[in-house]
Amino acid sequence: MAAVETLSIPLSEEDALRAQVYRLLAFYLRQAPDSAGLSLAAGMSGDESPLGKAITALARIAKASDAEMISREYHDLFIGVGRGELLPYASYYLTGFLNEKPLAKLRGDMAELGIARQEGVKEPEDHMAAICEMMAGLIEEEFGGAGGLEQQKKFFETHLSPWASHFFSDLEAANASVFYASLGNAGKAFIAIEEAAFEMV
Repeated sequence: MAAVETLSIPLSEEDALRAQVYRLLAFYLRQAPDSAGLSLAAGMSGDESPLGKAITALARIAKASDAEMISREYHDLFIGVGRGELLPYASYYLTGFLNEKPLAKLRGDMAELGIARQEGVKEPEDHMAAICEMMAGLIEEEFGGAGGLEQQKKFFETHLSPWASHFFSDLEAANASVFYASLGNAGKAFIAIEEAAFEMV
């Protein structure tokens, strides 16, 4: 997703880390990583928290994998023959069909927030990678006139909370998942942190 207007505002360390995790999830969900992307994952490390342990597991699997292996895994999960094992779209998770009301609602909120769809992107905007990118942009206040914790909470509760944990649990348990099982575990742990934090706002 592209920002209509970019603002340069210093972030707290916590918010910078939150945006980084959203971008990490988006990066690996958007497409299979190449060798450089896999090396990036292999170089990560985490603490003893559930999220940290998932990041450490992701790094360990990345070190033992190559880009071709991860590409096949990604294909089986999200592309497949006809369709992949998982459909990473809000509309599908919330209604059982693609291109339904959750996508229309998201497009309306994007217009209101000044978030523009990037040219050349074929996936509907309610793809998990795109929504994670939008959350990172809101945290970093990239979108003209949009930002702040209340706005983040509203967007999260509308477009992520209703389905993100279910999706990441499915990703963790999918038959084709190895590298992506750890990403699913990390996503599930991170969404739980975000949900708990937003409950206090």
